[in-house]
Amino acid sequence: MKMKLKKGFTLVEIMIVVAIIAILAAVAIPNFLKYRADARTQSCVSNMKQLQTAAESWRTTQSDPTAVPAVDALVGTETTKYIRKESIACPEGGSYTIATADGSTAITVTCPNAGTLTDHVLK
Repeated sequence: MKMKLKKGFTLVEIMIVVAIIAILAAVAIPNFLKYRADARTQSCVSNMKQLQTAAESWRTTQSDPTAVPAVDALVGTETTKYIRKESIACPEGGSYTIATADGSTAITVTCPNAGTLTDHVLK
C-alpha cells in the first residue's frame, strides 16, 4: 500500500506565524504613532517659522516698524501674499496668532496647541 503525503501547513505552524506577526505589529504600531505625532509637531513648527518670516518681510514694506500683520494679510492665493496657500493652520487644529511682546519689536507666532502640546514651540 502506498502512503499519500499531505501537502500544506499544520495548525501549529500557522499559529506560530500568526504569533510572530502579532509581536511585530505590537512593536511597529506604537513607533508608527510616535513618528506620526512627531511629524505633526514638525509641521506646526515649520508653519510658525514660515509665518514669522513672512511677518518680518511684511513689516519691511510698512512705514511703521512696530506694525503687526494679521495672518490673513500674509496667507492667500493672491500674488501679493507672502505665503501662497489657501490657509495655514496647525495640524492638531486651530489657527496661529501673530503678536509682539510688550515693549519689544520682535514678532512672535503662537500655536493654539502650545499650552496643551508643549513641543509646539517656535525655537
